[in-house]
Amino acid sequence: MLTLTPVRKTACLLMLLLLCLPTAGRAIEVLTIHELVVHCNYLNNAPEGVDGQYCIRYIQGFIDGAVETDKRVMQNLKKAGEGMDSLTERAMRTRMPRRGAHFRPGSLAGFCLGDPMPLREVVDKIVADLVALDVGEGADSPARIAVEDSLRRHYPCPE
Repeated sequence: MLTLTPVRKTACLLMLLLLCLPTAGRAIEVLTIHELVVHCNYLNNAPEGVDGQYCIRYIQGFIDGAVETDKRVMQNLKKAGEGMDSLTERAMRTRMPRRGAHFRPGSLAGFCLGDPMPLREVVDKIVADLVALDVGEGADSPARIAVEDSLRRHYPCPE
C-alpha cells in the first residue's frame, strides 16, 4: 500500500488545483459577425460613441495589420533573398507579385486600397456586407474572415 507523506499530499493537492485553474495561454475569444454588427449598428446614429468607434477601429485595425504584415513579409523576403541560390531566386522572381503590385497596401492580403482612401467609405461597405451576413448560422462566423472577404470583393488588386 502506498502512503503519502503530508508534503507529498500537499504537493499532489497543489498540482490538482493548478490543473483546474484557467491558463493565460488560452486562445483569445473569436469576435463573431453578430458581435461586431451589434456595435456597427450604432455607426450611423452615433459614430463618435463607444460602439461606433469600436466598429470603425476594428476595421481600421484589420486593415493596418494587413498592411504592416505585407511590409514585414516583403522585408523578410528581401533579407532571405540575399545569398540565395539561382533556382530559388528565379522561383521568387517568377512566382512572387510583381514589384509594382507588392507596394500596394494590403496586396499580399488580396486587397488594394487607393491612396488616399476615406476610412468611412471603406467601413460603410464592409458594414453593409457584415449586416447581410448577420443571419442564421453565418452570424456566428468569425468577423475577421468576413472583413477580409469584403475587402477583397470591394477592393481587388489589379492583375
